[in-house]
Amino acid sequence: MEKQHNRGQEGAGLACVKLSAPAGEEFMFRERAEGSNAITEIFASVYRQIGDNPDIGYSPFLGECYMGHLRYSTTGRSGISNVHPFLRRSNYRANTLSLCGNFNLTNIDEIFCTLADEGQHPRRKADTALLLEQLGHALDCETAAMRSRYGEAAGELESVHRIEEEIRFENILRKCAPMWDGGFVICGMSGSGEMFAVRDPWGIRGAHYFIDDEIFVLASERPVIQTVMNVDALQVEELQPGEALLVGRNGEPRISRIMEPQRRSACVFERIYFSRGSDKDIYRERKALGAAVVPQVLESVGHDMDNTVFSFIPNTAEVAFIGMVEELNRRLDKEKLAALESLPVPYDAEKASMIMGRRVRSEKVAIKDIKLRTFIAESSGRNNLANHVYDVTYGVVRPGVDNLVVIDDSIVRGTTLRESIISILARLKPAKLVIVSSAPQIRYPDFYGIDMSDMGELAAFRAAVALTPRSRLEEICRKCEEQERVMPVQYVNYVSELYDALTPEDISAEIVRMLTPPGTEPEVDIVFPPARSLRDSVPNHTGDWYFTGDYPTRGGMICVNRAFIRYYRNEYPG
Repeated sequence: MEKQHNRGQEGAGLACVKLSAPAGEEFMFRERAEGSNAITEIFASVYRQIGDNPDIGYSPFLGECYMGHLRYSTTGRSGISNVHPFLRRSNYRANTLSLCGNFNLTNIDEIFCTLADEGQHPRRKADTALLLEQLGHALDCETAAMRSRYGEAAGELESVHRIEEEIRFENILRKCAPMWDGGFVICGMSGSGEMFAVRDPWGIRGAHYFIDDEIFVLASERPVIQTVMNVDALQVEELQPGEALLVGRNGEPRISRIMEPQRRSACVFERIYFSRGSDKDIYRERKALGAAVVPQVLESVGHDMDNTVFSFIPNTAEVAFIGMVEELNRRLDKEKLAALESLPVPYDAEKASMIMGRRVRSEKVAIKDIKLRTFIAESSGRNNLANHVYDVTYGVVRPGVDNLVVIDDSIVRGTTLRESIISILARLKPAKLVIVSSAPQIRYPDFYGIDMSDMGELAAFRAAVALTPRSRLEEICRKCEEQERVMPVQYVNYVSELYDALTPEDISAEIVRMLTPPGTEPEVDIVFPPARSLRDSVPNHTGDWYFTGDYPTRGGMICVNRAFIRYYRNEYPG
């Protein structure tokens, strides 16, 4: 869990099943806490409870099955009641269910109505709570059917024991999962020791696992398993879209196809932003992203590498920075070789030495003072946090002479740029300040589990709106509302029409105007790579709806049009 702390700073929880617990003793334990120190808190509590019960047979949290979760909210809801794992209790171990996951569903209203039509009375509309009730109800039905079959040949107690040994969660998942629209890896375990992890059929969210003779483990990312288990990358498998990894009470793992795989749309933004760069493939991909933006960077500084300092915004952009510098060096080497070849023979040693002495000037200019990331921080504290995140290294930029190029992994809302970075870097008085994003312009919101569902917060979207006549915005909104009334089988993303009349350069220029604080002295430019460069840099993660609007599911298309309607009707009422 500590190795995945980068994926969630708002809370943490764990659950444990103790298969040997006798009647009268708890068999499923759970501990949860909020805040950035939640991991430390929950394990301190676990160790304290174990210490209070020195008899191993009765100690809580000393069991066979464990499930942990790091919380990163995508809906704005907070509080301990929203921290995973969730728990649905029963006096029957096979009917007790704990659930956690990395997911967001787009059709939660549909699931709610299905449960209500079955006669249930859901008390909450949160997706985790509804999934817990949906899966729990299916689990109750499955165990009831098994009890009915076994009851004639065995007594009640024997039937219960047979259910605990023989229940197969793939039957339950096949009843429920086909209804889910969105990105998900959902994990669960019953009190009788049946465990599962199921991945969405589009492969939007990631899951990897390792199995040997003694243990099986599943996590969102491969390097976490490599580090903790000390195994090679080839020993860690990827759970494929639509598959579930299940482990029965007997400890035997199995892979089952739950849903037919759809068009693979592994989330590229999760790959760029959340995933740990220590993975060998991710490291290579992030370097490629940094190299891909070099043409735009050189154009911005007039190809003047001699009077340009290159740096990065720590800490997540460091690998992209390495890739950018490597590509700059390759281009500089070509320039130096051409200059040497143009020298008359015999060579002028002084001129040759000057040519060979040219270097890409890379420095650590921005220094991050605190560990929290403003994108993951709760929205209420982002602006205040942004003011205090960075400091700068003085003396490495020649005032009024050098350009300063600083690369970041992405520009989502632009809050940190506007409130902190541009003003602080401007103190170095560069001739020109160039902010580089290794990711393309983020034009569309996300509805699959990344906290970008509010369209009006996206810097690129706000820039496009500022450049678009109101009559055109009204027309797009009307099309979205008409589609909402008709509810066709095939949805169209009408929000994409907002960008049809605009060039990427138009939008970038408007983003500069929006994010540059008044009174900033150096000229500021913000550079993005083209969206098509993602396919070359991150070829196996084609879920690029943030940049292209190409949502892989029907629910995504519905949500983007509804998000535009909400934005437009709130901003332009009447």
